[in-house]
Amino acid sequence: MQGDGDGWVLAADGSHFWGRHGAAGLLLRAPQAGGGAAVLLQYRAPWSHQGGTWALPGGARDSHETVEEAAVREAYEEAGLLAEQLTVRTTVVTATAIGEVWTYTTVIADAPEQLATVPNRESVELRWVSEDDVDSLPLHPGFAASWEQLRSVTAAIPLSS
Repeated sequence: MQGDGDGWVLAADGSHFWGRHGAAGLLLRAPQAGGGAAVLLQYRAPWSHQGGTWALPGGARDSHETVEEAAVREAYEEAGLLAEQLTVRTTVVTATAIGEVWTYTTVIADAPEQLATVPNRESVELRWVSEDDVDSLPLHPGFAASWEQLRSVTAAIPLSS
């Protein structure tokens, strides 16, 4: 599905960022057996930007969307998750570029259980992964750079039931 946010933004230094109005992703947590939380990760299709890495469902934000709306829409498109299955807890700007004009915002949400998912063509696999095991995977560089910050935020927010 293509919205008005799909497209690359180029910085003066030649670097490029996906999402004409910024981008957003969903860090979805759910309880795991034995305690703690698991998060839903997406193994990105080889043809996609930074394919062959693990990341969050996410993508370009359309001009009319809030970051929460964009992240939840992307989670529906890429993982088949419905908005009513999720409880949004907070947002964290995890990347800024082009003089702070472009941002990537991670929306942290909870689910009551590890929900079933349906991957789209952008995903090789979707998997619930223990928070403690995330950094053992080959992560998308942007997600890898923000994971420590996200962990500190999630540690301060009890998993909703």
